[in-house]
Amino acid sequence: MFFRDEHGSGLAGGGGGLARAIPAAVVPARIGKRLATLDLVPDLGADIGSRTWLRGAATCAALCAATWMLAPGFDRPITGIVPAPLTGEAEQAQQAQAIAPLAKGSRTGVHVAASGLVKPLSDTPERPIIEHEARLASGTMLRGVLQRSGVGEADAGIVASLVSGAMPLGQIQRNTVLEMTLGRRVDTSQPRPLEKLAFRAAFDRRIEIARTGAALAIKSIPIAIDRTPLRVQGLIGSSLYRSARAAGAPAKAVEGFLRTLASRVSVSKLGSSCKFDLILGQARAATGEVQYGQLMYAGVTGCANSVQLAPWESDGKTEWFDASGTGSKTGMMMMPVNGRFSSAFGMRMHPILGYRREHKGIDIAAPYGSPVYAAVDGVVRVAGGSAGYGNLVRIEHGGGFGTGYAHLSKIMVRPGQSVRKGQQIGRSGNSGLSTGPHLHFETTRNGQAVNPRTVSFVSVRRLTGGALGAFQAKLHGLMAVPVGHGVQKDAAE
Repeated sequence: MFFRDEHGSGLAGGGGGLARAIPAAVVPARIGKRLATLDLVPDLGADIGSRTWLRGAATCAALCAATWMLAPGFDRPITGIVPAPLTGEAEQAQQAQAIAPLAKGSRTGVHVAASGLVKPLSDTPERPIIEHEARLASGTMLRGVLQRSGVGEADAGIVASLVSGAMPLGQIQRNTVLEMTLGRRVDTSQPRPLEKLAFRAAFDRRIEIARTGAALAIKSIPIAIDRTPLRVQGLIGSSLYRSARAAGAPAKAVEGFLRTLASRVSVSKLGSSCKFDLILGQARAATGEVQYGQLMYAGVTGCANSVQLAPWESDGKTEWFDASGTGSKTGMMMMPVNGRFSSAFGMRMHPILGYRREHKGIDIAAPYGSPVYAAVDGVVRVAGGSAGYGNLVRIEHGGGFGTGYAHLSKIMVRPGQSVRKGQQIGRSGNSGLSTGPHLHFETTRNGQAVNPRTVSFVSVRRLTGGALGAFQAKLHGLMAVPVGHGVQKDAAE
């Protein structure tokens, strides 16, 4: 239907479709005049209920009824002609030229129609080069890892020989990534030749191996390392740990810093206005990697509990000393052997001599050959046979205190040797005047025997002479390190 105001109504004003469809020459004048005024497609939106509107509604209903009567119905579909599916070469040609989504099973570009120029391959072509990576669990496994990665046995052996000539294979860092390039091979029965190999052999070295002609050549590339200690300072605030971490100190360094301070001062009693100060080793590679070393200085300033601590090695043992050369206190004896107390300190009937006399120590029953340990740090003064004691070890701990270990089956130290708390010095036994395997353990103060179960040694080590001067010189150098920077640290230190 059309609106009257858009298309007019009749022949005079543009007319309806019917008037335009009948030529004027074949229609009599009287009928033509009536047709010219007849509107078969009135506007059903206007003059609702009028004769013209009813005529238009009847025309619309007649058209709808005619369409329904002429329709085949839902149970009688119209049969159409479907072409037969393509097969064989025709299907391949159609697929090669078709465009369809992959989700619909498209094979566009996969199967191309065969022609006379297409010939089957006798062998699958290979890539000219292969680049891939492998990871080393240990440097000594270099040769095996290369072979498992496709490198020939001969090339893998040459590489291992070249690298071992540049540095010991055992010094190659764990989890080192090998970047390798394998070239084209003559035939598939032969391994690919190694064209290039590169890896970070150490923090300060990179190794590259490349093929020049028929030979492999190695190139060791040093990496510049800046070994300047890192110094971090700041106020303790509400939490020393959080303040030190916020200032840029690594977590492990802060943990070591707290343990070191705790040996001298009560960390929980440090005021928020106190200033912490720590220095630790640092190695920064030119390629950007950073490695942190050991804690070199721990200090607290600006409060009553100020302290300056630095490590110093002496007699093979590293201890922390303050600015005056005083070390940390050590004490609390440990059990020298695992066992049970079988005889107490004091007067008793001797089991072999048969009369009462003073027992200058305690007996600890233990199986024959049980490990015997130094109860406290000290220096061995006696190590050998001693009459009724049998095999005897006496250790001096400073301050007039000493310990003795008797009836040993084996002595594992010598006179003059420094020992640490918990270090094995021998094995329990039954030597001397003894009725069975056990350890006779004595403690003395200024040469007089005291009950070991009432003694808790406390010893303090102090640096003197040249050792004290060298330590204070080291501490003075550390104090010159600027915050956040450092001075060049000797590689041998």
